[in-house]
Amino acid sequence: MNPGDTPLADRDAAAAQLAALQADREALAERAMQPWWYDVVLGVLTATFLVSFSLEAAWAPPVAAALYALGSWWLVRVYRRRTGTWVNGDRPGATRQAWRTWVVFSAVVLAPAAVLEWAFDVRGALAVAGVVLGVGVAVISRWWTRIYVAELRGER
Repeated sequence: MNPGDTPLADRDAAAAQLAALQADREALAERAMQPWWYDVVLGVLTATFLVSFSLEAAWAPPVAAALYALGSWWLVRVYRRRTGTWVNGDRPGATRQAWRTWVVFSAVVLAPAAVLEWAFDVRGALAVAGVVLGVGVAVISRWWTRIYVAELRGER
C-alpha cells in the first residue's frame, strides 16, 4: 500500500475492477451466441461425413472428410471473427454436461450403426446415424452455447 492510500480506496479500486470485469463478461456473453445457421452447418457437415460411409463410392469418405475439415475450419474462423474468442467444448464448468451428453449420444448412435454397416452389411445404417448425429450436434451445440452464455452472465 502506498502512503496516502487507504483501505477504502483499495476497496473502491477493487470494486471498479470487478465491475469492469463483469462488463467485459456481459459484452462477451452478448457476442458468444452463434447465429442459428452455425449449428445447422455443423449438423450438415457431421451428417455428410457419416453418410459418406454408406455410399458405395470409394472417393466419398475422403472427400467428405476434407469437406468436414474445411467446413469446421471455416466455422471456427467465423466464430473467432464474430466473438474475438474460441472456447474448447470440453472445458471445465457447467458446459461439461452438454459435452458429455454429446460423447455418450454419439457412441450410442454410432457404434451400433457401424457394426450394422460393416459387420452385417446393412447398407445405410451409417447414413441414418449420420442424420441423427447431425441433428444431435446442432441441438447440443446450441444447448452448450446457452449454458456458456448463462455462465458468463453469472446465471450458473
